[in-house]
Amino acid sequence: QAQFVESGGGSVQPGGSLRLSCVASGFEFSFSWYTMSWHRQTPGKERELVATIPATSGNSNYADSVKGRFTISRDNAKKTVYLQMNNLKPEDTAVYYCNAALWNRAYWGQGTQVTVSS
Repeated sequence: QAQFVESGGGSVQPGGSLRLSCVASGFEFSFSWYTMSWHRQTPGKERELVATIPATSGNSNYADSVKGRFTISRDNAKKTVYLQMNNLKPEDTAVYYCNAALWNRAYWGQGTQVTVSS
């Protein structure tokens, strides 16, 4: 059964940094085959795509709101995807979820809270 363990969330002041991690296990296919992404959601709003990193070579993609501040990366040997978040803003406050997608399969992490406040 596919599972994720997310970590790295917490509270930070505006301008601060956090690094989210998402460790995968139990995938049917090799972790390296999956397109990985991070999403976020705030109460009353739909889940928003933040960043995507492809399974193979290619460019990562970012929401306009985080370009230049967030960086997604992956370590296939560790079955882990990361989201480095710099220069955080109050509007980045949300629950962050990792996602793995391959063909018609999609798996979600349990979410980790990020709060940006002074």
